[in-house]
Amino acid sequence: MTDAPLNGHALLDFNAPLSDAKAHDLVAGLRLRSGDAVVDYGCGWAELLLRAVEHVPGARGLGVDSDERAITRGRANVEARGLASRVTLDLADVTTWSATPADVAISIGASHAWGGTAAALDALHARVRPGGTLVLGDGFWERPPSPRSREVFGDEVVGGLADLVDLALARGYRLLALATATRDEWDTFESRWCAAREHWLLEHPDHPEAAEVRALVDDHRDAWLRGYRGELGFAYLTLARP
Repeated sequence: MTDAPLNGHALLDFNAPLSDAKAHDLVAGLRLRSGDAVVDYGCGWAELLLRAVEHVPGARGLGVDSDERAITRGRANVEARGLASRVTLDLADVTTWSATPADVAISIGASHAWGGTAAALDALHARVRPGGTLVLGDGFWERPPSPRSREVFGDEVVGGLADLVDLALARGYRLLALATATRDEWDTFESRWCAAREHWLLEHPDHPEAAEVRALVDDHRDAWLRGYRGELGFAYLTLARP
């Protein structure tokens, strides 16, 4: 799409298969303290970052993403939730944007920005202080991928869940906690991703870009239902940086 007035993430709470309950558990497991700095690389509209800062009065948050629409949504949420004095969101490239090494870094579904999971783990290692924590959200194969899944993801996914954990350990981290997306979380995420665009199509059937949006949704739904549904998993690794 070019300039279609469409927010395709409008119906999503998180840009990942993540429920409110699992998000709460992730945040609680960080054991944040007042004064801790939380930095989210590839924050989107920064919902998980905001919940982390809300969880502990005195925690501070920084977020960065190159998606202008997402950052605009996130900044509106910061203001609406009274967090402007504690949270800053920047529109920038995560690979070149830098901040003081964080007490907690978050990177959910953003490894592609660095060119893959291994490169992301290496880059984020320097962005977390010794003794700090990284929450990494990334994909893995729950079972061998079909040709359709390979077509969509290529070699982007590192392997199985154990392979993902081993990669993090090899990059100098220690595993503190592990959670994976359920089928319900996946289906909710994918359904809402498609639904935002379907609602837009119902409201704008004659828009010049309607055919392009319709083709995008149809291709995405086909890849999901005929490809990676039940094959692609998503893990949330809470990692210590010794």
